[in-house]
Amino acid sequence: MTNEVRLAFSHPDERAKASPIPGISGPLDRISLRDHIVEVEIGAFQAERGTTQRVCFNVVVEVQPVTEVLDDDVDRILSYDRVTEAIADSLAEERLNLLETLADRVASRILSEPQAVRAFVRIEKLDRGPGALGVEIVRNRQDYGLAPEVAHNAANDPRVIYLTNEAIAAPHLSDWLDQLAAGDRPAILCVGLPDRAETHSAAPLAQRRIDLLSIEQNAWVLAGRDRRCVVVGTRTELDWGMKHGQISVWAPSKIVLDAVEGPHVSVRDTEALSRWFASEMDAAEVIFVSSGEIEGVSGQIEERHHDLRESRLLSNDD
Repeated sequence: MTNEVRLAFSHPDERAKASPIPGISGPLDRISLRDHIVEVEIGAFQAERGTTQRVCFNVVVEVQPVTEVLDDDVDRILSYDRVTEAIADSLAEERLNLLETLADRVASRILSEPQAVRAFVRIEKLDRGPGALGVEIVRNRQDYGLAPEVAHNAANDPRVIYLTNEAIAAPHLSDWLDQLAAGDRPAILCVGLPDRAETHSAAPLAQRRIDLLSIEQNAWVLAGRDRRCVVVGTRTELDWGMKHGQISVWAPSKIVLDAVEGPHVSVRDTEALSRWFASEMDAAEVIFVSSGEIEGVSGQIEERHHDLRESRLLSNDD
């Protein structure tokens, strides 16, 4: 009994280690989020309405071990960001009265991730008394059937914007980026090959990698023009950037080389490559911007995007 009481108040990580899952014999990996504090309006009592209070989250997610070579690749694991995003999305959905409801929604979102097997979610109110008042739940995938995915929100689909080299060098690039940052959708920038002497190889696969690296060099040129442009090469980082208002510049090597259905175009055809990437990202549209469009920004970026949709909207024909 003493051991059971101790476990009841121990961190969910210790609880997970002491609680095997029926039907699963092999070991599971665990990721944890400790003492994640958020100020939020929550609670059923009148005194809890119209005011915020500190709520502390401790979460442990048991995941299937990665059996292939990890290769220090963030896209092969369940990112910590998925846990914090599950909390943020659950809190943003609606005002809740019960911590139990919040915990269940957080667990459901976490377990919709394919790697997740079981989730321990402990939530505590820190400002309702001399101690911490809270709940803890344990859920596995079977508790949610097929662990349904969170509904897709088309309003968050990004714009993929291809900048010519002239546009990268345009004097008013920063002004144009101001307008882009104020837009109604996340933005991911793509660039082409740089204007300079090229390196050639007689081996096609080697040349493909050289060309991809050349595109990434040009991405860094753009990043050097404005510090808000962040060069990003993984899907995990791209997703994070879209959710946090970051202007990402796509570095194509990893996504292109790792793709099961890779682009059926030459990577030297960088406009076609950008269309393929936009399709992979479920982009709302792909836009091609010249230096003239940047120089004529004058607060009109949204109108110009609208004008371009008819001729350059991403379609199955691209």
